[in-house]
Amino acid sequence: MPDDTPLSQEEIESLGPVGVALRRVTRSLPDGGEERPGQITMAQAVEEAFVESRHLLVQAGTGTGKSLAYLVPAAQLGRPVIVATATKALQEQLASRDLPLVATTLGDIRVAVLKGRANYVCRQKISELEERGFQSALEDEEDSNAPGAQRLVGQIQQLMNWEKTSATGDRSELGEDVSDRAWSMVSTGPRECPGAFNCPQGSRCFAEFARANAASANIVVINLHLLGAHLASGGTLLPEHDAIVIDEVHELEGVMTQSLGVEITPGRLRSLGGLARPYLTGTGLDAASSLVQIGDGLASLLGEISESSAIELNDHVDLGVTLRQADEATRRILSGLRGTQENPEPSSARALSAATRLLEELERLRSPGDDDVLFVEGRGNSRALTLSPIDVGPALVSGLFEQATVVMTSATVPQKLSQRLGLLEGDVDQIDVGSPFDFPNQSMLYVAKAIGDRRADDAEERIADEISLLINAAGGRTLALFTSRRALEKVSDLVANQVDHPILVQGSAGNRALIERFREEEDACLFATMGLWQGLDVPGRSLSLVVIDRLPFGRPDDPLLEARRARAGSQAFSLVDLPRAATLLAQGAGRLIRTDTDRGVVAVMDDRLATANYRSTLLASLPPMKRSIERVDVIAFLHDIVPN
Repeated sequence: MPDDTPLSQEEIESLGPVGVALRRVTRSLPDGGEERPGQITMAQAVEEAFVESRHLLVQAGTGTGKSLAYLVPAAQLGRPVIVATATKALQEQLASRDLPLVATTLGDIRVAVLKGRANYVCRQKISELEERGFQSALEDEEDSNAPGAQRLVGQIQQLMNWEKTSATGDRSELGEDVSDRAWSMVSTGPRECPGAFNCPQGSRCFAEFARANAASANIVVINLHLLGAHLASGGTLLPEHDAIVIDEVHELEGVMTQSLGVEITPGRLRSLGGLARPYLTGTGLDAASSLVQIGDGLASLLGEISESSAIELNDHVDLGVTLRQADEATRRILSGLRGTQENPEPSSARALSAATRLLEELERLRSPGDDDVLFVEGRGNSRALTLSPIDVGPALVSGLFEQATVVMTSATVPQKLSQRLGLLEGDVDQIDVGSPFDFPNQSMLYVAKAIGDRRADDAEERIADEISLLINAAGGRTLALFTSRRALEKVSDLVANQVDHPILVQGSAGNRALIERFREEEDACLFATMGLWQGLDVPGRSLSLVVIDRLPFGRPDDPLLEARRARAGSQAFSLVDLPRAATLLAQGAGRLIRTDTDRGVVAVMDDRLATANYRSTLLASLPPMKRSIERVDVIAFLHDIVPN
């Protein structure tokens, strides 16, 4: 039951206005809330940052309740605040649970959730589908009569019916019931959208409705990718604001690297050629056909280039020629589209927008700057030519930190993060409010030192034997996290033959279905790659053991990391590799203790955490768990905590 006991005068004075407001909010929780000193400290620091216009970086360990610690001062600021998160799970938690609680307790607070344009169904594309029919929409399919195409038609029809009744047009209403291919047929990305003023459905546009709603809100929840797109656009996408909260800030550098770069795929060239073709004649029509062929040629070239090194166009003459041909064809398409008619059809306007954006990005790819790295990423048919900034700091300083007061927080703040984000030591205040959990009594860190060299030929067999022993001691209840798909597949097969507990392997079903089964079947074990290292929340009896197969250092041949190492010089390991590995290790270990009643073991199958000269840095990123390198200790600990 909520706690309505009045605060004493002494409590009111020590808490201050924001602390009192926070206490009111937490007391309105069904269980009456908990006393969390770290949460109060953080809320007071956030309020001070807003008032004094000082950037703030807060490490708030698991269980702090950091979302309420920044939402309460944001709600009381009296000015619009943008809250940016890295994961959909946190975004949904804020919108559906935390913000309604704050608004109900503290008064009328207008809240909006704003997403990128491609997250909303496009009513103009729906209108065109209704006019043209599905056969025209599927004309690029290899076989429009194939079972897959027929399923696609069924999904598109469901989306068209849903659009007529949806209040928001937001894809999240649909869960996982719609494929990416079907959604792409009824949505429009920012590259293709001609804008509300140039679209017949502009007055009914779901994306525009969302933007208008956000413009009148006190707190606007977005994701980091939209923040990145806002910076890349020169600050045109978000409503007016002078305060931003960035949660899960350990993801900021990676997301900004992606958002501030460019990426060209063969499919993008083919898509523009197909989109523009119906509105062109003469040389423009020839250019559209050529662009489709150029896309095919680009696919072949990218398939021949290694992912493990940066590219210099001078060393890849054929690639440079292909990019020049794509540039020339796109220019001819643009010229043809501009001259077709005074009032172009909406889909023609989309082609014009897409061609303009493609030309801009081709120019960047053809002339990389000294601060850019060019490389190929992806596998098979999804390969892309990517240009990324080596250092995102300058763009963040000019586009973010000089424009607003920024509060940043995470359960794990990487070492020297502020430096990599472009902030000088005096530019930002930093605090660590700890965690309310009793880690020494609730948990143990076990380093399987006896496994030895992870590079040996039989390493996976030894790891599988060790994991099997631990799983049996834990009664299942295990999340095993792997740094590579190959190790995941090999070890999971070996373990499945040694234990009687269900082994759920990422990829055998959708992530949501696997996680739900893992939660519901207490003796089940989930084996996954880095996609589930962050954001997975399984409190209680279903998780007593987290296994990490090896320290998560980046690939030595990763082109972007190589460029950053070269930039860092002799400090490369301490500035680039070690902070990244420490953050990922902490995020993986953070899956274990989610409440004050959880107990369990984090087991690391890499003896470097016990022997390497840099181990103290990695250990410092982890909670203060009890530690051991002896198997007998961890078996005893697991036997003690596993329910009978």
